[in-house]
Amino acid sequence: MKEVCVLYSGGKDSTYSLHWAVFKGFDVICLITLLPRREDSWMFQYPNVIFTKKQAEVMGFEIIQQETTGEKDRELNDLKIAFEKAKKKGAKGIVAGALLSDYQRLNISIIAEELGLKTYTPLWRKDQKEYMYSLVRDGFKFIITSASAYGFPFELVGKVIEMEDIKKIVYAAERYGFNPAFEGGEAETFVVYAPLFSRELKIRGHKERVSEFEWKYVIEDVY
Repeated sequence: MKEVCVLYSGGKDSTYSLHWAVFKGFDVICLITLLPRREDSWMFQYPNVIFTKKQAEVMGFEIIQQETTGEKDRELNDLKIAFEKAKKKGAKGIVAGALLSDYQRLNISIIAEELGLKTYTPLWRKDQKEYMYSLVRDGFKFIITSASAYGFPFELVGKVIEMEDIKKIVYAAERYGFNPAFEGGEAETFVVYAPLFSRELKIRGHKERVSEFEWKYVIEDVY
């Protein structure tokens, strides 16, 4: 059995990648969350990542939370530190939820290879629209915690996304030209339930309008 750690932001992509690893028979030793000190991190999700501890708890996984500067290049050193910690725990590979970002995938692969770790990216180049529909079909429940694309259905920010909501997102993406799976940073997500969760997480927070084409849902507590 191959021992791996999973890069985990708490969003749909990393949760799906974790789901994939478990159901493919990998031994998931731990989750790895990078905690950026700034919102404009080149590599890592910023909103609400502190709450990945709650998600790890209801899935029964150990988690490494590694602080990072969030600055380009310097944050790669922080990622390497996290990978070194994972290797010490026995990991032989890293699972990542990269969809289309060559920058993200390449850097993860380079650092992993330096440490003798294999990289797995099960979502790479997956059909974006079909992937979004499959998430709901497979029992994933997530909220949109931020959205910043022209034409995005902002009324969906802060709610648990259902199949009709996915249809709205795909329609808007086709009409206005943004990525329906949000790989370009159009939106961020937080998973409240997935097949590996022992129970659904409850969220307390509030919705804010940041600008004409940007809304966010600020999570205050997860329980």
